[in-house]
Amino acid sequence: MIDLPMAPIAAPAQLTDAEIAELSAEVRALAAERNAVILAHNYQLPEIQGVADIIGDSLFLSQEAAKVAQPVIAFCGVHFMAETASVLSPEKTVLIPDVDAGCSLADSITAEQLAAWQAKHPGAITVMYVNTTAEVKALTDYCCTSGNAVAVIEHIVREHGPDREILFGPDMFLGSYVAKETGHQNFRVWDGACHVHAGIRPPDIEPVRAQ
Repeated sequence: MIDLPMAPIAAPAQLTDAEIAELSAEVRALAAERNAVILAHNYQLPEIQGVADIIGDSLFLSQEAAKVAQPVIAFCGVHFMAETASVLSPEKTVLIPDVDAGCSLADSITAEQLAAWQAKHPGAITVMYVNTTAEVKALTDYCCTSGNAVAVIEHIVREHGPDREILFGPDMFLGSYVAKETGHQNFRVWDGACHVHAGIRPPDIEPVRAQ
């Protein structure tokens, strides 16, 4: 097991298998009573994933939740994920167990900061990673994932020409990768990051590769 840098958290109370089973049954009964679908992000604890209807990454969960019949979405994830589910399912009620559950990457750029950045670069096309708040998405021309970011930039170049300025954010690591892969010369990257991902170094990865 590699000791990766993590935000300090209080140690969870140790539950017995019987207590977990009892709580799980209570959660599933409440979901049935509320006619709710439970979504659990891949990063959640196994006990949380065990009571979920759908497990996956944030965008996948929001897309799947838009397809189900249940009018209530219980999203076990961080705040921007619940916002994304609400954007894709505006007619549904979206609940999040901890409304203060945040994401340091999403928090690294605000709508006000993005608007100020755009004002300094009039005419530029804004591309934001999906891990952003709804307010930031509202100011964005293209919203991308880590998997399609390169293709999105290549599309913009085809549609608007190789000289069109592009503002990319908030993840500077994804941005630097996209810049390297596309070779786009007029490409500006926001200085934002996830504090956990930023702490991972080659010595953390090498033992896993060796194993």
